[in-house]
Amino acid sequence: CKKMLQQTDGDIEAAIEEMRKSGQAKAAKKAGRIAAEGLIVISVSDDGKAAAMAEVNCETDFVAKDEGFSSFAAAVADRALNSDVDDVESLIQLPLHDGDDTTIEQTREALVAKIGENMSVRRFVRMRSSGGVYSYRHGVRIGVLVDMEGGDEELGRDIAMHIAASNPLCVAESDVPADVLEKEREIYRDEARQSGKPENILDKIIEGKVRKYLEGVTLLGQAFVKDPDTTVAKLLEKSGARVIAFRRFEVGEGIEKKQEDFAAEVMAQVKGS
Repeated sequence: CKKMLQQTDGDIEAAIEEMRKSGQAKAAKKAGRIAAEGLIVISVSDDGKAAAMAEVNCETDFVAKDEGFSSFAAAVADRALNSDVDDVESLIQLPLHDGDDTTIEQTREALVAKIGENMSVRRFVRMRSSGGVYSYRHGVRIGVLVDMEGGDEELGRDIAMHIAASNPLCVAESDVPADVLEKEREIYRDEARQSGKPENILDKIIEGKVRKYLEGVTLLGQAFVKDPDTTVAKLLEKSGARVIAFRRFEVGEGIEKKQEDFAAEVMAQVKGS
């Protein structure tokens, strides 16, 4: 990894591509370490046609289990659902509860002072649908919202649960960004050439791998987790349902957390005393 990063001047994505091309890495996507703690919270409207999901972070798993922290996080999701703001900066300036002038940010600051640990409202998403918005939360670390037309509540929850487990990139093949698809083709092309396969069959090999890739990253192409013999597309078709959109949050994804070497810290203090 260090060698590839040196070759690419520290460009992580380029290093991953080079490692995949040379066969040193098989992962289809970057495996970033998820280190930040906190909660994923979901608030759903009474009619089931709207929902909001938020990620509220803290420093340790211990605080994530604190009742004061979890109540604060749940109230943030409720406020996100019942507002029309589009970003966190605007959201945290709103009152945490109706009829109370204390803002989300003021409440956060008071909670930090009380608990003694930093915390933040990292992100939120609001989803409204003419059909229904269905949700699923796996523990407190993964949350999913699904905008679906047709079907019923059981199907909506099953689809949300599938997304939580399988983490698709998008709904359908047409939603896969063109640059992502071209990047995959380039990697498969280099892999095929390095394998020594004849040039006249390279295109077939590449397209076969692209089809397999699309099946793996699209919701409709994936095998349904509760019944691997059928795809999500067939499951939806059977019920006359259609997924319009989905969002999946996982606590700490994409956040780098400082790794503490407590033994070294203690030794430094000893030497300095």
